[in-house]
Amino acid sequence: MTQPFDILERKRAGQGLSTDDIRAVAAGASDGSWSEAQLGAFLMAAAIHGLDGDETRALTVAMLESGETWDLAAQIPTLVDKHSTGGVADTVSLILSPILAACDVPVVMLTGRALGHTGGTADKLESIPGLRLDFDRAGCCRLLDEVGMAIGIATAEIAPADRCLYRLRDQTATIDSLPLITASIVSKKLATGASALVFDVKTGSGAFLPRQEDAESLAQLLVSTVEGLGRRSSALITDMSQPLGEWIGHGAEVLATLEALEGRGAADLMAVTYALGVEVAALAGCDRSSADLEAAVSSGRARQRFDRWAELQGAEAAWLASPECELAPIEYALEGPADGYLSGVDNRRLGMLLSDACRAGGSTIDQGVAVHYRKRLGDSVESGEELARVYLRREDPALMAAFRECFEISPEGLEPPTLLRTRITAE
Repeated sequence: MTQPFDILERKRAGQGLSTDDIRAVAAGASDGSWSEAQLGAFLMAAAIHGLDGDETRALTVAMLESGETWDLAAQIPTLVDKHSTGGVADTVSLILSPILAACDVPVVMLTGRALGHTGGTADKLESIPGLRLDFDRAGCCRLLDEVGMAIGIATAEIAPADRCLYRLRDQTATIDSLPLITASIVSKKLATGASALVFDVKTGSGAFLPRQEDAESLAQLLVSTVEGLGRRSSALITDMSQPLGEWIGHGAEVLATLEALEGRGAADLMAVTYALGVEVAALAGCDRSSADLEAAVSSGRARQRFDRWAELQGAEAAWLASPECELAPIEYALEGPADGYLSGVDNRRLGMLLSDACRAGGSTIDQGVAVHYRKRLGDSVESGEELARVYLRREDPALMAAFRECFEISPEGLEPPTLLRTRITAE
């Protein structure tokens, strides 16, 4: 058997790895036979020298096969899935799932925790009292049968190799390696076995890959990897140069989700949601228009699906009937320093500051810490006019100064960024 030292030595020298080499890495991550130092060395070498298409597919399959696979499309042929590469105030997954379910397009999503400056969908959902996010294959099938949607977190049996490598990527500055991102995402997504998968790949200051060229490269790699492994896929490149929607913060974003399902969603948030919904429904062979999706919201069917799913997962019925989030009590208004136009938002820093504030008391997430985003890029601003409002647990002038530095005002106007940039397909 090839030893870890030999594999690491070849990759450090920039040489390609065989399928057996890649399988050895994944096996070492899942069974603990490789140390964290050895796995970290592999991640760093892969990030520096890259993985070619064959290596990326081999790593994806090895991580996928390190655990159980559900192959749900065998019994639900039109089952779909969606994945976002992460951003600030991105609640599309939570809004899209019940909308698709209400349009008779079944959807399964295994969500993740926060990574870097982004808030994790699972972390947000846990602001709902009583809600459980764990289920096995049988539990997933029950949810799909009863309500047409299943959202949860990956079990310990799904892609255990990725569970280990995902954690180490956050510690080794290898988060933005395109092949490692691809293998991590696709291995978990294919484990459930949806028939079609759409990617929302972000670009802009709040994205992991701010440059659009890099976002397109990732999208192409994601789509080609999925299609190469026998599933339908496409991607939309969408803007993340400012928060998506009006609220940032775990509890506040869940309330914004419910408002969106009642027809009161922010225009940019709903535009991305509907575009992704039409895209993934078409991939699965279901003809659904934006009007169909909008009707699912206006009729109340989408909100009913969300509530029913949440009840089946243990959410308190009383809270769903009257949802609330107690915002942190210390409020700060971020005001424009002069007349002009909002010309820039350091969205990554904004997300990181809020993430740090949410965990200021330790590892537990403070669900009430939030930012209400009031102005959008290109909007006119008067001196003293509120750009955003921050809700914290304590007075912290230095932190507020850092929040203010995230906003740039210019004397001249600019065109707001294009929200839906590019569509990427296997062709």
